[in-house]
This record gives sequence, C-alpha cells and structure tokens, in this order.
Amino acid sequence: MADVKLTAETRTEFGKGAARRIRREKKVPAVVYGHGVDPLHVTLPGHELQLALRTPNVLLTLDIEGKTQLAIPKAVQRDAIKGFLEHVDLLTVKSGEKVTVEVYVHTEGELAPGSFLLEHVLSTITVEAEATHIPESVTVSIAGLEAGASIAAKDIPLPKGTTLAIDEDAVVLQVLAAQAEEAPADGEAEATEA
Repeated sequence: MADVKLTAETRTEFGKGAARRIRREKKVPAVVYGHGVDPLHVTLPGHELQLALRTPNVLLTLDIEGKTQLAIPKAVQRDAIKGFLEHVDLLTVKSGEKVTVEVYVHTEGELAPGSFLLEHVLSTITVEAEATHIPESVTVSIAGLEAGASIAAKDIPLPKGTTLAIDEDAVVLQVLAAQAEEAPADGEAEATEA
C-alpha cells in the first residue's frame, strides 16, 4: 500500500471564484472530515495529488500547519473533458482503525482450452481493512475453469487482516461458453441478397 506525504494549506475562501483561483495556481481545493470534528478546508498541491491518486486506496499523510493527519480519498471530482482534479474529499483515519473500501479484482492463469469467455460480474469487492494496511487489489486464479464455473466473493483469497464487507456468496467472476452465430440457410442468404 502506498503512503504519500503532502503539505496542505488551510483555506478561508470558498465558492467558484476561489476554487478557480486555487486551480490556476496548480493546486486543488479539498475538504478533510471525519471522527466527529468539523470539516477542514485545505488546498493541496495538484501534481503530487494527481500522482498519488493513481494508486487505488492510497493513504495520504497530510502536513497541516505542522500537524500530521492520515487520510484516504473518499470522493474525487475531475473535469469531464480535460480530466484535471477539481475537488477532493478526504476521510481522516487513525492507525489501527478499520475502514471499508473497494479493491480491484485481478485474475491470473488461463481458462481451460475451448471457446470460453470470462465475465467480470464485479470488478471490485468491498472489504474491511486496517487503514494503514489497505490492499491495492486482490488476485484470484482462473486456471482451468470451464463454462458454468463461477467464483464467489468468499473464494477470493484476502490478505491477512482483511475481511469481506459484501455478501460472501456474491458472484464476482463467471465462465461462459462462447456462442457462435449460425450461418444463414441458403434460401435465407438469397432472400437477404435480393
């Protein structure tokens, strides 16, 4: 799990105009909240934050006016066209605290020989893990699976200290038989050409 240190500046200006000024300075407006304290409005360095958010469930160590605060991204707003960060909501966490997050499901291995398709019913699963040990993803083997086989959430190996936060019988992956289109009969082909 990645741990990224960022320096945050508190901000007192709010609204569209203030947010635009912040973004022109290559920074991102953000809100830090959680643990029953009042939300704290901050400004974060844009480039460093963008790089940090490339890692799923990144743990951020924020330096806010000399005080250190751990936080995880809860909501990220991006410009729909250009993709730059517009605003970020961060949830404060404490070392040892359990948090609920979504992690990506990766597969390894090859399906059994034949015409089979692997359907990702769920691309992520919800797990509960310690805030400082959140897995980036989980990996499951699909080696040798044939049509009709499925993998439920309970069948996915999880790192130590991580537990499922969804129905354990929820289907995550399933193997389907590929269906070939039938060739049209001679009479149908002539009718189509006419």
